[in-house]
Order: sequence, then structure tokens, then C-alpha cells
Amino acid sequence: MKPEPNEAKPEIHDNWLLKFLTHLVTDRGASDYTRRNYQQALLEFIRWHQQERGQAPTWNQLHRDDFRAYLRFLGRKKGNQPLGRSSIQLRFSALRTFYKFLIRHGAASDSPIKNIALPKPGKRLPKYLTQDQMLALLDAPLKPLPVGKPAGRGRPVSPGICRRDVAILETIYSCGLRASELSGLRVDDLDWNERLVRVRGKGRKERLVPIGEPALKAIQNYWNTLTQSPAGESPVFLAHTRKRSPVSPRDLARRLKKYLAVAGLDPHLTPHKLRHSYATHLLDAGADLRSVQELLGHAHLVTTQIYTHLTTERLKKAYNAAHPRA
Repeated sequence: MKPEPNEAKPEIHDNWLLKFLTHLVTDRGASDYTRRNYQQALLEFIRWHQQERGQAPTWNQLHRDDFRAYLRFLGRKKGNQPLGRSSIQLRFSALRTFYKFLIRHGAASDSPIKNIALPKPGKRLPKYLTQDQMLALLDAPLKPLPVGKPAGRGRPVSPGICRRDVAILETIYSCGLRASELSGLRVDDLDWNERLVRVRGKGRKERLVPIGEPALKAIQNYWNTLTQSPAGESPVFLAHTRKRSPVSPRDLARRLKKYLAVAGLDPHLTPHKLRHSYATHLLDAGADLRSVQELLGHAHLVTTQIYTHLTTERLKKAYNAAHPRA
């Protein structure tokens, strides 16, 4: 559910939806990504209801059969492509959370979505980079810089931006951060003596995560390129050398795509895949699952357990390739 880059913001006429979207940000500390996805999912349901029923939905008067009809609609082909099971799950997750909000505020007595059987999402193992691929990616931002020769034609490469991007990649990989968590890092969150970072995760939950010496050194090298080192509540990673706003998750994804191509890797990988790489490499090296859960900021262990499948699959491949009786 990704909007087009230049897509205009839709007008929202449903007061309860407006209150819910505000609640997501102010009370639950939801990311812009979550808010955007929930908004899009709920507006999509409203449009469907208007087309099928001839009017906007009255939330406390909807029944289970309305949502069963919507589920059948989603199960049919959308354009030339069938709507995936995970996309259907996302839409109903938004509706389910919305109804919990309505019930809590007395706008509905119960949820008509309860006990609706949804298609189970297929098990997909998260993609990740190997350690060698990760090292190649960490080297990629500095490759455009001229070494021992004058810069060529075209727009000059900013050493500050290149150093910043090295520090960003090092920090994500060193700490297993989400893109939004990296964007929200402030200078005061870094404990240089203890080599710890205070991270504000989903739902405004804070956690302390170790940070390695290479990442701290990369941050210092980046700050050395600035006319004034950030301090206090200033973002660790600035969007521009002359601006004091933080680098955004969207800009991070755009620049990662560039460096993946420079390193000869799949440019479609997202910043979240670096987090997958972090978790997988920790487990490969013998870290226990509970510790990785805490480092990632997962509320439930089952969310972290998917990474054990990655290490198990790797061991199976090694066994099948090497054991004479495999």
C-alpha cells in the first residue's frame, strides 16, 4: 500500500477516522508509515461501502456480513493482479484497530470483525545480506569521492554527505535500527563512554542498544565535516549540511538504493533488510533469541523467531552440500 510520490493528500470527511488518525500519532506514537497505511486502508473501505451501499458507512450499524462481503471483494482480482494475503491482512488489521478505538470511545458497542476467518499469510523468510555483502555496502558511500586526483565533470560529490551515509549504514547495522528509529536519534541519545544508544521504538518504547566502535568512529568522522558539531537535542544525522532537520526514512531508502547498486547488490532491498541482516548475523554467531528480541525491540518472541528459520535453512543447505549421507 505505497502511495505515489506526488499523490495528493485525500480529503477525509469522517470525523471518527480523523480522531483515530490523530490518536495513532499522539497516543500510540505510530510512525508516519503506519498512519499512512491505516489511513489508506480505511479510506479504501469507505470508498467500497459508498460504491456498494450508496452511502458512507455508519460504523456502529455495520454487521459481520458487511465485512464478509468486503473480504470477498478483496479476494477477487484487483486489476490484473490478485490482492495478496498479506495485503488483505493489513486492511483488516487497520479495521480491527479502528473498531477497538471506537469501542473505547463509546462510538460502537462491539466489533463486527470478530471471528471473521482471513486467509493465512504465507511464510516468507526475510531477505538479508551476507557479512561480505554488508561490508561491500558499508564501503559504497565513499567510492564516489576522488582519491588522489581532481574531481571530474558534473556536480561535485559532497564529502560530508558521503561520510554521513557511511555513518548511517554503520549505525543501522551496528544497532539493528528501524529507519524511523535512526531518523529520531538525537545527540543526547549517544553514550560514548558506555557505547550505548537510547532508541525510541514503536509505541514510544525506549530501549538501550550497544553500538560498536566502527559506528561511533564513523559518526565522529561525519561530524568533523560539519561547520558546527550537533549537540543536545539536535539530530545525529542531518538531512543537509546546512539544515538542522533529521534525515528522513524516505531519503534513507532512496540513498540506500543508490549504494546497493554501487556495491553490485539488489537495489530493491529496503533499509529494513539491514535490520534483518543484523539479527541474522547475531544468531549465526551464537547470540540467544531472547537477547536478540530485546536488541530489536520486539514485544513478542514469536516475531524474533522468524530469524531462527534463516539460520536453520542455512545449516540445512550446508549439511546437504557437505554430508556424504545427506
